[in-house]
Amino acid sequence: QVQLVESGGGLVQPGGSLRLSCAASGSRVSIFAMAWYRQAPGKERDLVASISGNGATNYANSVKGRFTISRDNGWNTVYLQMNSLEPEDTAVYYCNAKKGYYGSYVNYWGKGTLVTVSS
Repeated sequence: QVQLVESGGGLVQPGGSLRLSCAASGSRVSIFAMAWYRQAPGKERDLVASISGNGATNYANSVKGRFTISRDNGWNTVYLQMNSLEPEDTAVYYCNAKKGYYGSYVNYWGKGTLVTVSS
């Protein structure tokens, strides 16, 4: 089992920045990727950014150039630096960990942290 706890959400004005953190605990052996997803009211949960064991990253087109995902060694903590925030970034942000290997894995989720971008 893997436990994920997000933090760092809050209210920010358009153009501002926030840094989200995801603390992972439990059995982190065989985690091969972690990611941030978000879900706005009335919408589906979508991938924001992901990072793999070799450090390769992937971003949704809507956040490229504004958001940066990073992690420490050992999958202890994953971060999402969010700059130039827009009202459209308002959502609950969820941390995700994939445990197993490509083609056969289990998803673990945190409970989410709310980000509100508003003036």
